[in-house]
Amino acid sequence: MALSENTQDNTPAPLPDDRSDRRGRVRFRRAALMGGPALAAAATLVVLTAQGALAAQFAISGMPFTVTADSLEGRGFGQFGGLDNMPEGSPNAGDTGGQVLVIVTAIREAELTNLCQSVELGGTFLHITAGAKGTPVKASGLTTDSTEISGKLADFDNIEIGGDASTFEKPPVKGPLGVFGQQADTVRIKDLRQTNYATTAVRFTLPDLKMRFSSKGC
Repeated sequence: MALSENTQDNTPAPLPDDRSDRRGRVRFRRAALMGGPALAAAATLVVLTAQGALAAQFAISGMPFTVTADSLEGRGFGQFGGLDNMPEGSPNAGDTGGQVLVIVTAIREAELTNLCQSVELGGTFLHITAGAKGTPVKASGLTTDSTEISGKLADFDNIEIGGDASTFEKPPVKGPLGVFGQQADTVRIKDLRQTNYATTAVRFTLPDLKMRFSSKGC
């Protein structure tokens, strides 16, 4: 017997090309693509923090200090440009906009003989000395942010100049991608003098430490 024309098939017709399932997959893929860079950035920050590369990213006071030493000897040397920032509204900002362009020097293991550090505080100087009695100051994971570095003699072993600082392996930290830098196996500087805005170290050992106020700096 023939079926009536009014007979209806109650089976739901699928969407063409199964579009509902495809939409779900597309949305998931977009979300994954959008979340990928954020996850990568977070992972990078974790790695950089573990390596100590972010150690010097604290807000600087904006007051420069002088560091001198009869000699510096270091293993695992690197140097590249950086930018230090003062807190918003710092009275020391002047016309700098609260930023100071610095030379970042990173040394894996360093020894300094007859270290002196001084900072001017309203006409007087806070004066720190160490390592003056035959036992040198020792530092590991040392970084200094300087605007001026000088010495009577600088000697480097296996130095590489002009490399991308983000690729460095000899110093304890890497620099930013695309930034000019140099690295070496060892460094030796006689009669070192630096004008610094920041110093960090994983460990800093100062034998025969003496801190006092003085009428003059280092």
